[in-house]
Amino acid sequence: MQLSKNLMNTLALGLLAAGLSGCASSMIGERVGADQVVLAKDTEVAKCKSLGRSTLSVLSSLGPITRSAEAVEENLLQMARNEAIDKGGDTVVKGNSLEYGKRSYEVFKCK
Repeated sequence: MQLSKNLMNTLALGLLAAGLSGCASSMIGERVGADQVVLAKDTEVAKCKSLGRSTLSVLSSLGPITRSAEAVEENLLQMARNEAIDKGGDTVVKGNSLEYGKRSYEVFKCK
């Protein structure tokens, strides 16, 4: 009886985490124009104007369930593109990952 209850609780938690991790990607809205922001390498922005650096963080786990690295990075990039729009930029460069779910990005105006 106890095993069944534990199994059901584990299954329910797993389904909840899977559902929420899928929703987490869509919870980050996209600013108008963010789809036009380019992800560049630091060697490609030498002639661009730096508009600053942002350190961003997203949900990296739901309880004991860790979100996929792909989903976390996708969310971070979307936030960086949104940040570029807010700052008047058109290009972002990925910086260091301080810890899982956190990353810095530098925003540039290149056009």
